[in-house]
Amino acid sequence: MGTVLKRGLLVVALPALLFALWWVTSAGSTNFFLPPLSTIVDSFVNLWLGPRFVTDILPSLGRLLLGYAIAVAVGVTLGTILGLNRRVRQAAEPVLEFFRAIPPPALVPIFLLIIGIGDETKLVVIATGAVWPILLNTVEGVRGYDSVLSDTSATFGIRGWRRLKEFILPGALPFIVAGMRTGLSIAIILMVISEMFAPTTGLGASIILAQRSFAIPDMWSGVLVLGLIGFALAMLFRLFERRVLRWYEGLKGLERR
Repeated sequence: MGTVLKRGLLVVALPALLFALWWVTSAGSTNFFLPPLSTIVDSFVNLWLGPRFVTDILPSLGRLLLGYAIAVAVGVTLGTILGLNRRVRQAAEPVLEFFRAIPPPALVPIFLLIIGIGDETKLVVIATGAVWPILLNTVEGVRGYDSVLSDTSATFGIRGWRRLKEFILPGALPFIVAGMRTGLSIAIILMVISEMFAPTTGLGASIILAQRSFAIPDMWSGVLVLGLIGFALAMLFRLFERRVLRWYEGLKGLERR
């Protein structure tokens, strides 16, 4: 319990210090565009701890999680197929490199014209951007499948779905999780961008509307909400990573001895 408490204190120590520094240094600010943190916190409490939590924060989180889930499903599935088949990978590589080079925000106007300004466009934007690190890391993880394990599974007649489930995917899991971590960060960014391009509901829409109406404390409070969401999701993902890669961390610990 003491170790867990120490880790928790280490995680929150620097953010708390920076928050306190921001509070002190901005206390006497008279700059219209850089209000005191106390004013931003008041706006945060009044704006986001009420009906706006349901009307804006929850829809943003829903789109984020669904778009991210689509990216994970597509990235792992397609990455596994490409990693297992060299010819398919070579044939698909030019097309993948072409689309990977296009920044997802540049595709938002095209998606808006084709799909419209509904939630479908936002989901496509999030999934399109978050899929790449997951896809590429899965390909590398599957390609790096241990040859000794491959020979062993072939010797014992373990093939097909069983070989994929029990040997290939577990071996590629550290790569896949690393891609998922990067993809989550990208998904958060694209959630905000997609909502700013098509301002209906959500955090991005609220921030851009506050900026356009010069409600500066409201704008800053929206940014603060985004930071807190990013921090919370990062902590949750860290717990997920420790759980699914517990065997891998133990293996690395044995190798260090």
